Amino acid sequence: MSATLPQASLAFPQSLAEKYRPRRISDFIGLDKPRKILAKLAAQPFASAWLFVGPSGTGKTSIALALAAEIHAELIHIPSQHCTVSELEESLRMTQYVPMQGKKFWLVLVDEADAMSDKAQLALLSKLDATGMRDNVIFIFTCNATDRLESRFVSRCKTLEFKNYGLNGGLIELLRRVWAIEASGQPEPNFAQLTKGIGNNVREALQRLELEIMGA
Repeated sequence: MSATLPQASLAFPQSLAEKYRPRRISDFIGLDKPRKILAKLAAQPFASAWLFVGPSGTGKTSIALALAAEIHAELIHIPSQHCTVSELEESLRMTQYVPMQGKKFWLVLVDEADAMSDKAQLALLSKLDATGMRDNVIFIFTCNATDRLESRFVSRCKTLEFKNYGLNGGLIELLRRVWAIEASGQPEPNFAQLTKGIGNNVREALQRLELEIMGA
């Protein structure tokens, strides 16, 4: 009879970017205008379509997830590579039903919407019209730029620009707080150098910091 092996642990370590991802809209640094607008949407949610535009790592997807949590929405998260007409139709079919118990809204989040096919964008046009939108569905599309999106598609969305995440020393202060927690007692690295040339990309800054912590 073979010996019983110990059960493998499923508690894998998290990356710093995920571990310190803000969970509430008010927790985000910078992003003054998006935070104010989305806080009002969270207080009084309504059926709408939003386009979050800005560089990678500036918090577009994270703040959408925070909004979903704050309004207790049933989340449908569609990665860009899966945003086909059939995938959209299947996801939108789900919104015809009542969300899970205790939830009132559906939030459909499509990442990197500028990678959608033309057919997928066209399939969405009627769904995003005021006459075609369900009264308990919020759409959020993220992208780095809008040049690959149909103008008709863009015109149906409320566009929020993500530019200033981490400005005014907020990013360096975040790294300093994380270092104090994760590498307490170790000499601090040059935080200004860690954030140099990354355009306030919080994810990249935390990845750089993670390497410093691993090498401390």
